[in-house]
Amino acid sequence: MQIKNIQAFAHKYLDNDTTGHDYWHGERVANLAKKLFLQDYPKAQEKQLNLLLIMGYLHDTIDEKICANPEEVTSEMKNLLKSENLKQDEISSILFVLNHMSYSKNIEHHFQLPMIGQYVQDADRIEALGAIGIARAFAFGGSHNQKIYDPAIKPQTLKSHKQYRNHEATTINHFYEKLFNLEQTMNTPAGRKIAQERTLYMHKFVDQFLKEWEGK
Repeated sequence: MQIKNIQAFAHKYLDNDTTGHDYWHGERVANLAKKLFLQDYPKAQEKQLNLLLIMGYLHDTIDEKICANPEEVTSEMKNLLKSENLKQDEISSILFVLNHMSYSKNIEHHFQLPMIGQYVQDADRIEALGAIGIARAFAFGGSHNQKIYDPAIKPQTLKSHKQYRNHEATTINHFYEKLFNLEQTMNTPAGRKIAQERTLYMHKFVDQFLKEWEGK
């Protein structure tokens, strides 16, 4: 497998993103997923690590948030993976993870991902936490014309994919509606530790934001 070909595919579809889901996000997810996996499985096989990298780099290329035609891109992705000599069961596993790992897809029904996919999912969710997570939250909110904060708009308990995508939102509310909850969704021992540290950092940020908002 030539990782440069996987990277080129990710560059093609993610380079122009301004919502926090750009190529560099994919690269960080790929590298973090590999790091987490090696912490829990120091003797990991090269094939396992390659699958982690592929899923990490490609996970947002067919995401509904930023992909106008997921079916078309999925077809192109399948051809790429075949050309990299991946077996059909490996390709099917990659596509299952990419199509079922997002937070919104798991609100109404929790999808059980294969072990490799769980590390990629954890890495992706950890990317929504800490200093990087804060920056990405405001980038996404700004790109979707969300208010930074409005005390009259209260956080909601999100119970469906439709509600998640369509409810009235502010960026600060997003911390309460999703980001502060991600720590509890971690699949892996290595992921839980980092998630806990980054979530604490975000709580301190939001606490300080609200103090400044109130003029304290």
